[in-house]
Amino acid sequence: QVQLVESGGGLVQAGGSLRLSCAASGIIFSMYEMGWYRQAPGKQREFVARVSSDGSTNYADSVKGRFTISRDNAKNTVYLQMNSLKSEDTAVYYCNAFRSAKYWGQGTQVTVSS
Repeated sequence: QVQLVESGGGLVQAGGSLRLSCAASGIIFSMYEMGWYRQAPGKQREFVARVSSDGSTNYADSVKGRFTISRDNAKNTVYLQMNSLKSEDTAVYYCNAFRSAKYWGQGTQVTVSS
C-alpha cells in the first residue's frame, strides 16, 4: 500500500520560511518522480515543483528563486524549502509520486499572513 505523508505546514508571516516534508512508503522511492502541488480555496490544484529520479528539478514560475525541492532517497523523503513566502502562497500543499501510476498525499495547510 502506497502512503505519502506530508508534514511541516503551518502559519507563517509574509517573508518567512517553511520546510515541507513528504515521507513515502510502499514504493521504490528512488525510481519515482516526486512533486509538490498546491490548491488554494476556490482554485484548481496547481503544479509547484518536481524532482525526477535523476535529481533534475522543475519549478512553477511563481515560485522560482524562492522554493527549493530536494529528495533524500535514503530516507524516502522529498522536501520543499519555501522562502520569502507571500500571501498568495497560502494553500493546501500536496505531495505527489509518479512513475507509471500517480499517488497523492493527504495535504498539509500552509497559511501566510500579510
